[in-house]
Amino acid sequence: MAAEPDEHLASVIDGAWSRTRSDPSALRWLIGVELAAFRKRSGMSLAEVAKATGVGRPKIGYMETGRYRQYPDDVASLLHAYNVSEHDVNRLASLAGRTEEKTWWAPWSDVVPDWFRTFVGLEGLAVREFVFHPLVIPGLVQTEAYAAALTRASPRVRPDHTERMVSFRMARASRLHDERPMRLHAVIGSAALELDIGDETSRVAQLERLVRLAELPNVTIQILRPEDGPHAGMSGPFTLLDFAEVRSIGYVELQDGAFYVQDPDDVHRYRMTSENLCRTALSASDSQRLIRFMIGSS
Repeated sequence: MAAEPDEHLASVIDGAWSRTRSDPSALRWLIGVELAAFRKRSGMSLAEVAKATGVGRPKIGYMETGRYRQYPDDVASLLHAYNVSEHDVNRLASLAGRTEEKTWWAPWSDVVPDWFRTFVGLEGLAVREFVFHPLVIPGLVQTEAYAAALTRASPRVRPDHTERMVSFRMARASRLHDERPMRLHAVIGSAALELDIGDETSRVAQLERLVRLAELPNVTIQILRPEDGPHAGMSGPFTLLDFAEVRSIGYVELQDGAFYVQDPDDVHRYRMTSENLCRTALSASDSQRLIRFMIGSS
């Protein structure tokens, strides 16, 4: 099943792209994913598209990978060759005209790993995020102390970069409080709540932050316990990002890199997994009660 862009969400969040955190490279990447998907659906090769449109074959390849600026006229030419609906032509051509803005995370470019930059840019453009993590509290809901302790324990981060990396994580987390905040749904394994990280004061503060965030209208937090039984997410953590004007994508972090789920059918399978996790985990209200109980027991 090929998931279409969330048109209702796009209409509700009118102008969201101009108000979210810009990242031209991430936006080019998203446009490229759609251009490649439409071409493959049309059954045309790069050579056939180049002959039909006059756009050079190497250029088309670069446009599909987001390595080349996608000019609106070129985007429209390609999509017309693929017999795409005029709605999609106008949608992607319009987005291609917005790829010259500044990157929001530029002040932290010296500490953000290359493999993570695309995700950070995509997250800044997203209007909705689903994240599942069984062992660690996700970055967007971490306190500064928790983030610092986690960063110090990571061999990926140089000791002299710890403070700036924590600052960057807090800048990411502020996305939940923007003028038009992103909607976040997090399913967190109960083991993450019990992880021995930092001192007792910081651990309690982290639990209290989860309670406060769960009270926001744009944040849903569910806790998944071992006694809740088997579930579809037993292969590990993942993230789904939804956008107002382009297709959703999935993200799976690896040891020193990441895998992006782009195929609509694969994204749909992750969507089904997320729905299963939501059904299996404690409800949002019961999750709140569990976290409050853990705070009281500390």
